[in-house]
Amino acid sequence: MISQKIRSFADLAELTTHSRKILTLFSGGLDSSYLLKELVDRDCEVVALAVDLGEGVQLEDLREITGYFGAQLEVIDAKEQFVINAVLPALRAQARYLGIYPISASLSRPIMAHCAVQTARRLGCAAIIHTANRSQNSLRRLNGAIRQLGFEGWFGTPYEQTAMNREAKIESLRRAGMARFEARGISGDANLWCREFESGALDNPEAFWAPESLYEWTSVRDRPATSELSIGFEQGVPVMLDGSPLPLQELIGRLNRELGAYQIGRYSGLEHLDQGEKVLEVREAPAATVLMDAYRHLETATLDAELLRVKMGLEQVWVREAIEGRWFGGLREAADAFILRTSRLVTGSVSYRLRQGAFDLCAIKASRPLYLKDRDAWEKLVISELGHMRQSTERELEFQP
Repeated sequence: MISQKIRSFADLAELTTHSRKILTLFSGGLDSSYLLKELVDRDCEVVALAVDLGEGVQLEDLREITGYFGAQLEVIDAKEQFVINAVLPALRAQARYLGIYPISASLSRPIMAHCAVQTARRLGCAAIIHTANRSQNSLRRLNGAIRQLGFEGWFGTPYEQTAMNREAKIESLRRAGMARFEARGISGDANLWCREFESGALDNPEAFWAPESLYEWTSVRDRPATSELSIGFEQGVPVMLDGSPLPLQELIGRLNRELGAYQIGRYSGLEHLDQGEKVLEVREAPAATVLMDAYRHLETATLDAELLRVKMGLEQVWVREAIEGRWFGGLREAADAFILRTSRLVTGSVSYRLRQGAFDLCAIKASRPLYLKDRDAWEKLVISELGHMRQSTERELEFQP
């Protein structure tokens, strides 16, 4: 079978003449619920796939909606896969969009696509459908990943060339007996690395407002005026928090809560669409913020300056390939291999003092450091060695004929 793109709801009619068993990525939100209804109305056998990446999966809601429409619900716990195959490489690559904020959906979409392709093949689904639209960068990231993974079948989103307002979808679902959805101005996306928001009140970069209710990790709550924390790394992997070993997934969760209490890790910034237009996004990523900062300090302490400069150039190559939907392409994989090689020396710990809106560096302790701990002693040693070398050279000259 040759893969074909789905770009509109009209394409669904053509698709269903070829196959009735379809997989759709399902979040339980308005867009995915409306798509589910449309597929069921066309007498399709629908597999609704939800991928759990650490935030945002409401299992009871998913069961209620899929059960109402008679779709098969598949839920995959991909948190560990996400941490190992996406978050950890992003940490090593210092993956920030243009150096401004931690990338997020660029990391999650390839994992979701990988789960979708595996599930579609396992269950014999001839199509993989998602709900990204033209104003969402997930469009090229999901399509790119599905294509690079070699899926042979139909794939894409009917929202690429079919524009529907929220009210029309809500009304259609209400008429079908599903009256749970309400008008909402801001849309969100979340995983264990980052929570991000867009649209509605955030549309206009010249005058936008992010309500405090959006924030979960960085919401205002009781905590000490200041506190300290230490993060330990082993060959580039965060393995300890305040001297206690922790699995990476748990360590990230702890940091999101502890740093978030000080409102550390809030970001706002522009990101480009496929045709070059810019859209505003707001996000919170406390753990990502401090982990990338700590990693940079520790690799600066252990890597040769020229090696570090070359790595920094490849970091934005890595980020560019990820955000442009080429996660499984050769260039990102080659850059990732180089970056992974440099991580072997990144072992040690970094300590901070936390205060409102800030984390102050307190200590860098590398297992194989290149830094000096006593400049005066080092200068005396260097001068002494130079003196010995000079005396040795003079003696050799004395004995030359």
